[in-house]
Amino acid sequence: MEHACPGLPPRPFGTIGAMPKAAHASPPQIAHVAIALKDVVPEVSRIVAVPLGIRLDMLHLIFQAAMGWTNSHLWLIYARGCTWGVPDPDFPDDTIPANRTLLLDMIADIGTNRFEYIYDFGDHWSHTVRIVKPMPAVPGLAYPLLIDAVGRCPLEDSGGPPGYMEMLEALRDPAHPRHAEVIKWPGRDFDPSNADRARLEKDVAALARLMSPRPRASAKAKPPQKRRKPSNDDLF
Repeated sequence: MEHACPGLPPRPFGTIGAMPKAAHASPPQIAHVAIALKDVVPEVSRIVAVPLGIRLDMLHLIFQAAMGWTNSHLWLIYARGCTWGVPDPDFPDDTIPANRTLLLDMIADIGTNRFEYIYDFGDHWSHTVRIVKPMPAVPGLAYPLLIDAVGRCPLEDSGGPPGYMEMLEALRDPAHPRHAEVIKWPGRDFDPSNADRARLEKDVAALARLMSPRPRASAKAKPPQKRRKPSNDDLF
């Protein structure tokens, strides 16, 4: 099986989909990944450290946790005319299965360290993603790891960037026709500049625990069984 994305060389099935085994001589590679939400003020951006050998469907979950989204809508990754996501069996297209593509393979295919992550096809939250700095993993640290967080994630179903910006304007202006409505929804204390980093770190750390390989349970030696003294029935 080969993907049919125009502009990319065919990659035979089997070269992607399995997590690469870490070499004993060197630690696995990670990368700092910068995510910035487009067309929203104040700025909403994150930096997370992720394994380069991660699958794209897992990278999507990291973006959701780091940004503060609720993973309630469809999504895709887009770069150079190619799309990665969850193919719809009822409407086949050129979408490359994200659960069979590694981040490292995608970067090698597209030949750039930048791509676009789109969440919620209705509201169309578009994020610019950039691979900032590949490096060896730090022994003892669990990945993904939240490095930086700026700005609060918009509310789900708030109408995309235009609707969200109007909501913030109505929140600030008591004379705005939607002011009373908006006050009831996010609340008077809603602060778009407060990233709520503690909650984001907690959610990303929870993913790290789920993604960390579990140590194999060592086989315990069974205690020796006491030999039963043969009875007369056993002997005859």
